[in-house]
This record gives sequence, C-alpha cells and structure tokens, in this order.
Amino acid sequence: MSSQSVPQATSSLQVWLDYLNSIHTSAIDLGLDRVSIVAQKGQLTKPAPTVITVAGTNGKGSTCALMEAILLDAGYSVGVYSSPHLIRYNERVRLNGSDLPDESHTRAFDYIEKLRGEVSLSFFEYATLAALRQFQENKVEVVLLEVGLGGRLDATNVVDHDVSVITSLAVDHVDWLGNDINVIGFEKAGIFRTGKPAICGQPKPPATVPAHADDIKANFYQTGIQFDYKLTSEHTWAWQHGTFMLEDLPVPVLPLMNANTALMALGAAELDISDVNIVNGLKQARLPGRMQMLTGTPLSILDVAHNPHSAEYLVAQLSKHYPNRRFKVVIGMLHDKDIEETIRVLNPLTEDWYPASLSGPRAASADELCQHLMSGNALKRYDNPVSAYQAAKSEAKSDDMILVVGSFHTVGEVLEYCEKLGVQEQ
Repeated sequence: MSSQSVPQATSSLQVWLDYLNSIHTSAIDLGLDRVSIVAQKGQLTKPAPTVITVAGTNGKGSTCALMEAILLDAGYSVGVYSSPHLIRYNERVRLNGSDLPDESHTRAFDYIEKLRGEVSLSFFEYATLAALRQFQENKVEVVLLEVGLGGRLDATNVVDHDVSVITSLAVDHVDWLGNDINVIGFEKAGIFRTGKPAICGQPKPPATVPAHADDIKANFYQTGIQFDYKLTSEHTWAWQHGTFMLEDLPVPVLPLMNANTALMALGAAELDISDVNIVNGLKQARLPGRMQMLTGTPLSILDVAHNPHSAEYLVAQLSKHYPNRRFKVVIGMLHDKDIEETIRVLNPLTEDWYPASLSGPRAASADELCQHLMSGNALKRYDNPVSAYQAAKSEAKSDDMILVVGSFHTVGEVLEYCEKLGVQEQ
C-alpha cells in the first residue's frame, strides 16, 4: 500500500490518476470480493434501468459504439464505459456520445475514495466503480459496459445487467486467461445471468459457452442459429432473428459481424427502437482507432488490431478496399500478445516495417519485434511510435499508404501527435 496522500475533491484528474495507480499491489487483480463490497455499499450494482454488458476478445468497443449510436437516435440517454483509452482517460466514460469532463471524474473518484474505507481497489476496479457512480448521478436510461479482461472475475461483473454479450473468442491475455480456448470461453461466459438473454456473436464458439448458458438456464442466442446476417450488396445487408428480418440495412464503417451482434443485443433488451433508428445508427457509428483514416498525403490508417484474430480482419478489409496497395507499417506491441503470429498475419501487406518500442511494464521493445520480422536485423528501430510514424511519412511516396497498428498505445501516441498538428479524420 502506497503512503501517497489522498487527493482532495478539487485535485486535478492527473493527480487522482497517479494516486489510483499507486494504491494497489497490481494493476490487474481479478476477483469480485473487494469491488462487490464497495459497489453494494454505494448501491452501484444497477446504475440504470437497462444494462448491457459486453465481453469478448475483439469487437467490444465496436459493438458498444453501434448500440450507442442506435440508442441515441432512438432518444435514450446512454452511458458507455470502455477501456483502455487512446489519448485521454476521459474517453473511458461517455454520456450521450460525449466524454465526461475532468470534474465529473474527480468528483466520482472522491466519492469512491470515501466509500471504500479500508478496501483496497485496483486501478480498473476503482475506475469501474467511478464510472458506475457517474451513470447513477446522471440518471441514464441505458448503460453499456465493456468488460476489461475475461468476464467472470472482471470488476464489471458486479453489475446486475439485463443482457450479456460475447462478441468474439480467441486466445489472448495468455498471462491471465491461459491459452485454452475452452477455459477462455468459460471465463467470458461468466457474465451470463440465469433467465436473462445471453448473446454470442462468435460462430461455432467453444462448447463451454453454450454449456454454461445451459447450466445456469440463461436464454442463449447464437449467431448462425437464433440470429444471423448476410451481405446483400456492396453497400447493404440483411439481419434475421427467427421470422423477423431487416433488409437493405446500410453497411457500417465498423465491422458488420459486430453490427449483427449489436442488433441481437438491443432486440433482446426489448427497448423501443425503430427500423429508422437502426438505419441512422448504423450510418453514424464511429470509433477512434478502428480503420481510422487521416487526411493528408500519404493516406494514413490507424487500427488498434493487437492480436492475430483482429489482424486477420484488418488485413481482409485493407485487401478488399485497397487491393494491390503496399503499406508502410508502423508497429508497436505489448510483449504479452502473440507478436509472432500477429506479424505473420500482417506480413502480406508490406515489406516496409517501422518497429517501435512502447513504454511501460508490458511493453515490447523494437528489438523484440524485429526477432519476428523478415530482414529484422537490417531494420531500423524506433524509440516510440511517433518517431516511427515520422520516418514512414518522410520515406513514403505520394501513392503509398501508412498503417499504424499493434496496440492501443501505438495508435494513441500517433493519434495524439496528429491531433496536435491539426490533422483531421477523413
């Protein structure tokens, strides 16, 4: 336990964040005992009349953003809790599509600090409780909670939610969840609730997912069985649940597989949403760091793909939209990710790699990345993603494209740099 003094209610957000980082033995500490005590004390376990909790290896942020856009078009007040952030902590808590100001966060932190007493909380647990407090304060109608890690023992699982969602399942976070896909499936299915809708957007999930739903008598909805989607043209798609079908839907910027899952989750929540709300929401939904294109020459694309599963989707999309184009790839990753396989998946896009070191205890160095890159010994190493990006831009021809990929940290640093330069999203 740190001896750092407790910030004042009026202290800056950065002072509070430094304090939160200092007061617990580890940044990740899975388990619900401690966080449950504080959540129940503050009556934070039901922060809104409708709560949808979203777990999964990839696609959580996109699924929440799609649901958020549709709900906002339908006139609901919506709170979204997500992690990690790209540039500013404030990105983690959205109210009606906007990040909440520093003062809202510091006020919530002060509330949780007084509420917790002697209970020790990790950074994520503290942040989660503070987000729930802000939703409670603002009396939102629908809360969308993105699970941080796993599901069963994640701090978000203290919430009494109405609909559970698993977006996708793949091996990731090996240090915490292991490399057995059945174990990972069971951990993520730990958010399911008896008698409540449980949505799975992963085709053919490991057997532990439907088995757990059956064991606890959750109402299980599996893509490809109870609901499904199909592309009907380059710009339209159709969605079906039983005999109910929506046709001529606009293809969103965000992954269609996540739109499929989002529609099932909203349908299961039995909210008042029209076909027009769905069409408008699909058109409007955006999320920074997901196939994000920046203006300027050469064209830059930023994507947080950080494991083989998300890299496969990214390569498929880039190959579809930019056939026969070669990319200069700026990459920075965390060492607990599957670096070798992620690079193998990305390899067809480029022969021009710009490996960058990240900072922090989980960061991989440029040297580590080069061990898995063709001609790794001959490659120049970069101290950070921004210097790698600057080098890629300086060496790029006008018809080249730059891809920034590998981690939220990588994309966040480059995005912040571009933001300071006044570069806009295309």
